[in-house]
Amino acid sequence: MKNLTKKLKSIWWALKLFLALEYYGKPSHKLKIVGVTGTNGKTTTATLLYSIAKSLGYKVGLISTVDILINGEKWSPKKGAKIPGTTPDSVTLTKLFYEMAKSGCEYVFMEVSSHAMDQNRVRGVKFAGGIFTNLTQDHLDYHKSMESYFFAKRKFFTMLPKDAFALSNDDDEHGEAMITNINATEYYYGLSDTAYFRGEILKNDFTGLEIKIGEHTIKSKLLGKFNVYNLLAVWGACNLLGFDMEKVKKSIETVEPPTGRFDHFTSSNGVMVVVDYAHTPDALEKIIFAVKDIKPQDGKLITVFGCGGDRDPLKRRIMGKIGAMLSDIAILTSDNPRSEDPEKILKEMKVDLSMAEVEKTKTIPNRLDAIKESVKLAVKGDIILCAGKGHETYQEIKGVKHHFNDMEEYKKIFN
Repeated sequence: MKNLTKKLKSIWWALKLFLALEYYGKPSHKLKIVGVTGTNGKTTTATLLYSIAKSLGYKVGLISTVDILINGEKWSPKKGAKIPGTTPDSVTLTKLFYEMAKSGCEYVFMEVSSHAMDQNRVRGVKFAGGIFTNLTQDHLDYHKSMESYFFAKRKFFTMLPKDAFALSNDDDEHGEAMITNINATEYYYGLSDTAYFRGEILKNDFTGLEIKIGEHTIKSKLLGKFNVYNLLAVWGACNLLGFDMEKVKKSIETVEPPTGRFDHFTSSNGVMVVVDYAHTPDALEKIIFAVKDIKPQDGKLITVFGCGGDRDPLKRRIMGKIGAMLSDIAILTSDNPRSEDPEKILKEMKVDLSMAEVEKTKTIPNRLDAIKESVKLAVKGDIILCAGKGHETYQEIKGVKHHFNDMEEYKKIFN
């Protein structure tokens, strides 16, 4: 009975999509759409591409976790409608592309999640290109295994047409397997010698990045080595889309990071606060190393983080270990506990901690109290990293979303 219901639902959605495509005239065929998939970096890469294309004078659309934008205007669904996760459903996407084409957009940059691929949300979309950022553990509550997760991502590249490009991270262990034996033309970016778009880090400190790509030396306001890969992906995609690369270089040097991605400020008493969306083991590790790279030698790193409820429980002990091991002080707290008991989540995060790691770890279930404690412990030269929620303006507890924004709370306290 369950399989029959699923099959009928699939047929119903296929019919709805067919009617939508016929009614709106297959709008994705009138646009150059570039999809970005991977565990981390999707939002930053898609948003940077949007910002650069817009600065070059193109009319452009963005579909991301943070925003859906049409030529700079924020798009919102009709009252009562809900956008599921990172990537809207196929019918909503068709309507969105219609609106974008109608408003004169030439390019669209969008995130493509593994859930979207598994649920056929981008069925009927014609892509001009696809970008792979990286693959690390996440969403195993849904995909059950890393192999299944990998193939959900790879499915995106197998559907790219012959005249599209596939741009993959040459330094990621899954980078080559992700795009081999597909119809689209394959390209790679990275720091390795074999990458088609090869980068070299010249500077990575508190003031930003300086990297060399081919003959171009580029300075960026973005911080951290992980952002080097985002910039290389963006550079490669702009090149493959035929943009004027001198203008792209100038745009990269002025563009700001997306909301909740390495957002930072320095307080009047010399404490730096970094707020980031890092909510996977790999993302947490990368953001901590990025912060440690710019931290004064005698300064402490105080990390505030948690794990979401009703999501992959296997990553909790891994994230707890990473945060406690790499920080001078780790404060474990609630993320979005959803229907789960926060105390239970925090207990699971501490399973693999050594005695030494336990001693430098505090457990404070209330996120605001955890933020206040991090401020209390910080002195001049220290960096507070608050990870997990980034751009989110709410905290979900027992099915209710309460207003809460990490950066907002830190600025209130320091002010």
